[in-house]
Amino acid sequence: MAVTVEELKLMQGLAQRITGTHPELVNSDASFGELAWNWGRTRGEGERRLWFSNGELVAWGWAELPRRVRRNDGSVKDITGAYLAYQVDPGYAELVDDVIAWYEAAAPGLERTVLPPAADSHALRRWAAHGYGPDAPDAWSQLNERDLTEVEEPSLPSGFSFRTASEVSPEAVVQAHLDAWAPTSYRLSSYLGVRQAPGYRGDLHVLVEAPDGAMACSAVMWLDEVNETVEFEPVGTHPGYRRRGLARAMLLHGMHLAAAAGARHATVACMGEPAPARELYYGIGFRAFSRDAPLIKPG
Repeated sequence: MAVTVEELKLMQGLAQRITGTHPELVNSDASFGELAWNWGRTRGEGERRLWFSNGELVAWGWAELPRRVRRNDGSVKDITGAYLAYQVDPGYAELVDDVIAWYEAAAPGLERTVLPPAADSHALRRWAAHGYGPDAPDAWSQLNERDLTEVEEPSLPSGFSFRTASEVSPEAVVQAHLDAWAPTSYRLSSYLGVRQAPGYRGDLHVLVEAPDGAMACSAVMWLDEVNETVEFEPVGTHPGYRRRGLARAMLLHGMHLAAAAGARHATVACMGEPAPARELYYGIGFRAFSRDAPLIKPG
């Protein structure tokens, strides 16, 4: 059963609590913004389970199961394994075993992957006890952070200009994503879903317009007002416009917009290896915040 918008809000609420109390356990697939992005582009498809204590959400699991994905270049990708995103309140650490048992029942006989936080030693021991081992060495992701004091002023090359999704057509916004991430299954319906996700703001979805009118790069910012932090997800640049300083300028511009909206802190995720995006983020003041420890169990 797909994740409903009401359930998503509860999941985001748990992510906000953990961000505020145990930031070392923030998972790049279980953050306020990442949850919204993934829900919007898929409309919450997959299987999910929520655990409550005294009416409060204390754990959840969201499993992606085998499916066929059609991409914008006409190709088809068959996903044969299962993947789990999950989060457990540190005060209810014993529920990790319940999450594992539910995942095993939801994806019997399949290759199963999962992405726990590297700092969660208890969870890592429990996953290992159930037969999960390290995934590929380059499969991990890293969350980076910086505060929003003394943000450098952005500078664009002549003829380029900043835009927001509120100022351009939905088709232009979608094309910006397709150009940056092709081949991808993202389409107009995906973007319309993202716009319905809790926390989406068109004025915090930033783009750079090229002199010919094309959108050269884009980034969605998700403002967590509880923790006064903003998350960039996703960030992408058209291959024909890379290495011109456009993404750097866009991120700096976005941080100024976020600060004006009330944020005091920013995060952005990148793959651990290889790390070209990490060098971009480090170049504008971000530093490693937390990382994941991807695990796998053969089918």
